[in-house]
Amino acid sequence: MKTVQSDRFATQVLDWFDEHGRKHLPWQQNPTPYRVWVSEIMLQQTQVATAIPYYEKFMHRFTDVRSLAAAPLDDVLAHWSGLGYYARARNLHQCAIRVVEDHEGVLPTTLDGLQELPGIGRSTAGAILSLASGQHQSILDGNVKRVLARYFAVDGWPGKKPVLDTLWERSEQVTPAKRTGPFNQAMMDLGATLCTRTRPSCSQCPLATRCQANKTNTQLDFPGKKPKKVIPVRATCMLVLRNAKGELLMLQRPPTGIWGGLWSLPELGDASLENWLSAAQLKAVSDADNIARFRHTFSHYHLDIDVFALQVELGKVDMVLEADRYVWYDGAELPGGVAAPISKILALL
Repeated sequence: MKTVQSDRFATQVLDWFDEHGRKHLPWQQNPTPYRVWVSEIMLQQTQVATAIPYYEKFMHRFTDVRSLAAAPLDDVLAHWSGLGYYARARNLHQCAIRVVEDHEGVLPTTLDGLQELPGIGRSTAGAILSLASGQHQSILDGNVKRVLARYFAVDGWPGKKPVLDTLWERSEQVTPAKRTGPFNQAMMDLGATLCTRTRPSCSQCPLATRCQANKTNTQLDFPGKKPKKVIPVRATCMLVLRNAKGELLMLQRPPTGIWGGLWSLPELGDASLENWLSAAQLKAVSDADNIARFRHTFSHYHLDIDVFALQVELGKVDMVLEADRYVWYDGAELPGGVAAPISKILALL
């Protein structure tokens, strides 16, 4: 429900944006639905400054939805390598294929139509439609949640549905019918540059005088924190196996699961080293040397990695397990992305 307060809110945000907002980001130039969509997916777990070079490289290679759909997944993952959260890249590729096959290469122009596609939720759909087409659609990314939670003093963790529903109601309430795209960009900019998590610059914020959290000096209480839980720890043993030529055995991981579709090193799993080598038709010609031990942290668990290096020789046939997944790597560019911990190990070598 629109009120005088919500109209004032939008006016203050837009006036601030006109003077201070970011207007020269790559995806703001020629903001087609495709360009905005790619940027929104990249920015889901990545800061703007980090995303820009990846975005420019990605758009240079995949200029439109058809070129993205036609590309091998390995190529897409290679251009995503380093950004993390690789499910985003796999969904982006699958989504492009769906758009070409089901929508003649044109992204849907409705909220429901976009949300039927892989990797596009309500806020991302709203951003695409408002920023690229000027539609009157609200958004609620992490930055916007923070601004609204503080301004309206919305208690609770946004991961809980009642809290999220309240924030969506507030977002719809303040989103203006005119200049919706600039308003949504302004809200994201406010959260990213002023209404930050730990050190909000309230003295520079256009909403400060009516912000409930600012009035009570409780900015850091909003939004509510996610309940803490113990993060489990898992362990794995990775193998650095070299042949007589000095080539390194690498494998491409299955398309789903952690590091899906990326290049990695073999892992022992539950097998002993001797049994693993035997199954791979390999023979150790040196002792295994524990060359590294480190922890890689995912969003939901820690992974402790031990790295063992040894030289091996081939058995009677030049075949290692599934030949389509395993390669002897000579240092040339791999046809696809490399998992972040593997890049760290390769750097050690």
